[in-house]
Amino acid sequence: MTSYCSLAYLGLFLPATVLVYGALPLRHRSKVLLAASYLFFWSVSGKLVIFLLASTFSLHHFGLWLDDVRLEGERRLAQTESGSRRALRAQVQAKSRRILAFALVLHLGVLLALKYTAFFSGNLNHLLGVFGLPALLPVPSFLLPIGISFYTLQAAGYLIDVYRGKFPAERNFGRLALFLAFFPQLMEGPICQYDQTARSLWEGRALKWQNVTFGAQRILFGVMKKVVIADRLNLLIQSVFADYATLDGGLIALGAVCYTCQLYMEFSGAMDIVIGSAEMFGLRLPENFRQPFFSQSISEFWTRWHISLGAWFKSYVFYPLSLSGPIKKLGNRVRKRFGPQFGPLLSGSVALLAVWLCNGLWHGAGWKYIFFGLYHFALILGGSLVAPLSRGAADRLRLPYDAQPLRLIRIVRTGALVCIGELFFRADGLRAGLAMFHRMIFDSSLAWNGAFWELGLDKHDVFILCVAVLLVFAVDLGREKGIPLRQSLADRPLLLRWVVYDAAVLFIVVFGAYGPGYVPVDPIYAAF
Repeated sequence: MTSYCSLAYLGLFLPATVLVYGALPLRHRSKVLLAASYLFFWSVSGKLVIFLLASTFSLHHFGLWLDDVRLEGERRLAQTESGSRRALRAQVQAKSRRILAFALVLHLGVLLALKYTAFFSGNLNHLLGVFGLPALLPVPSFLLPIGISFYTLQAAGYLIDVYRGKFPAERNFGRLALFLAFFPQLMEGPICQYDQTARSLWEGRALKWQNVTFGAQRILFGVMKKVVIADRLNLLIQSVFADYATLDGGLIALGAVCYTCQLYMEFSGAMDIVIGSAEMFGLRLPENFRQPFFSQSISEFWTRWHISLGAWFKSYVFYPLSLSGPIKKLGNRVRKRFGPQFGPLLSGSVALLAVWLCNGLWHGAGWKYIFFGLYHFALILGGSLVAPLSRGAADRLRLPYDAQPLRLIRIVRTGALVCIGELFFRADGLRAGLAMFHRMIFDSSLAWNGAFWELGLDKHDVFILCVAVLLVFAVDLGREKGIPLRQSLADRPLLLRWVVYDAAVLFIVVFGAYGPGYVPVDPIYAAF
């Protein structure tokens, strides 16, 4: 199984797991999910399953250690006179902080070593070469366990929450293991917090026909996005990004738009399959997308795109950093010198910069990913500074800020900025991204010379893409307006429902991008 869209997953693994899950008593169903999760991980990563096991054992140990220190501290506080309690609290907190720091260094250190050693070693060797010094560091190449970026963040979030006292440490090893390894979310997320999913995963739920059918509906929609749209676009995207030096800037711009579409269809389609798979077992995973291309600003876009990653960075990077002692002191000094509005702005900006550096590097080890993060940091910071001016200009012109034409303009502007960012994200390095952007801006022609038809798509492909994208747009528009589409379908007569299901399957089978001429596309976000 290399993909949630594979026949092995959809035709064998998932149905078999559902059948076994439903056949066993409730008390054993969590064990079925745990066994299935490790079987799934082993099928895609082989012996690298040892990393997941080691992470789980470590997580269990450090969580219990943190909890024991807290309980021991509470016991000692109850026996200590009031005058000495402050010093004892500080002592307990310092010990807990050291344990947390060690645990985070261990977990994040494995991720950093496997994913970033080659990048930092290569860049350091290049820097030494600039000064005429010999390269000193080897540039290793490691095999990455599938999903390590996702389950490492879940593990780090769990440890921080236990340290904060949000909930006691989990003493049931199996429950903790299932939280970290649950097979639908293991490869591409969403990144869950422990109190969101752990207990519901472990309690074992009854199979319900509505859950199975609703889950199947969502899986079908996700497969359509991936197989009909994302995989079909791949031929054009590969041609544009490989041969950009020979292409008109207009075709490069089209390639950026198509890649943005591909990324959305592939990743949101995977989330549909993930959430639909969990829904079959009566489990609800957090949504990772909320119609991002209806956003009116880059800041809003990132509250709708990869929601769980943004929530993780907000909870565990942005707030702790912006509320830390050094940043608060810096903000106070700036506020005293330059005015009350600049202190919070500086504190928030420093934390935001850290978030977007981490966001860029989380996606990959490369300068293009760092640029991708800094690009969005600049847009979000600039947008927050310009927003009051835009509202003021609209008021002076007596234009309602929320008028439909202005909303449309902001949506189109945001979409264009997103596509530029994804151009750098997909390019074969930062230099290639800059060269492509330069051609797109300064070497574009509106003349039609038929070069588009040499990029891998024919009129038949374009027609299918238009139909499928319009279908996804219609569904997203319905969700944006709060229309319960799946419930509306469930309320229709049985015959009509099955006609819709059969039509969806037939559409995927007939118009899916596979067979001669098509190369199966690996899940994009699974590589991160």
